[in-house]
Order: sequence, then C-alpha cells, then structure tokens
Amino acid sequence: MKTHTTIGVNVLSAAHLQSVRTNQVIGVAIKIAGGHHEHWDGTGYPKGLSEEAIPLAARIMAIADVYDALVSKRVYKEKWIYELAIKEILSLRGLQFDPVIVDAFELEESHFLEIEKLHCDT
Repeated sequence: MKTHTTIGVNVLSAAHLQSVRTNQVIGVAIKIAGGHHEHWDGTGYPKGLSEEAIPLAARIMAIADVYDALVSKRVYKEKWIYELAIKEILSLRGLQFDPVIVDAFELEESHFLEIEKLHCDT
C-alpha cells in the first residue's frame, strides 16, 4: 500500500520526461502523488516530510483523500456519516493536516454535503 506514492511519482515522472515541453499539470501531479500521505507532524510517508516541506498541492489533496475515503463505502468498510467525517478531519489539525488548510476546509465544509447529495453513490 505504501508504495503507491512512489509508483505514482515514477509513472508521472516518466510521462513528464516524454513531454515535448514542460507540463505544469504533470509537475503538480508528481508533487501530489509523492506527498499526499506525508503528515504535517512528520509521521507520514514516503519521505517523512513535515510542515511546509510537503508541497502545498499534496497538503490539500491529503485532506480531500481522507475525506473521500471516510464518506465513501468501500468493500472493507461502510461509509461514515458526514458529521463524523468532518469531526475526524478537524481532530487531525496540526497532526496529519496543515492547520491552515483544515481551517479552510472547515469554512467550506457545508459545500461538501451539497456535493455529496448531488453525487452520492447510493
């Protein structure tokens, strides 16, 4: 499981090298793939990065990834109710997630419920 970050970086880097011109989207995707499991407090993987050493795009994706995992039904778990998912994200402020991004998430969280209602898996 933990190798998916490195595999993603390798695949995207190969695509980036084959591009005739520098592709900013792939560059950002490489940062996301490599850093979305790093934790603000340095306990994540694959490099154990902390705080601003984690690329901004990866810090944003980290919250999106965890939120999606919590509110989505998976073969190994039921989906969490919206309120518990929000509470979990907020509890990880300054530990797993960048505090500023958690604050922004909290300000916008009502929109996530609207999106979930529009696009629920049922």
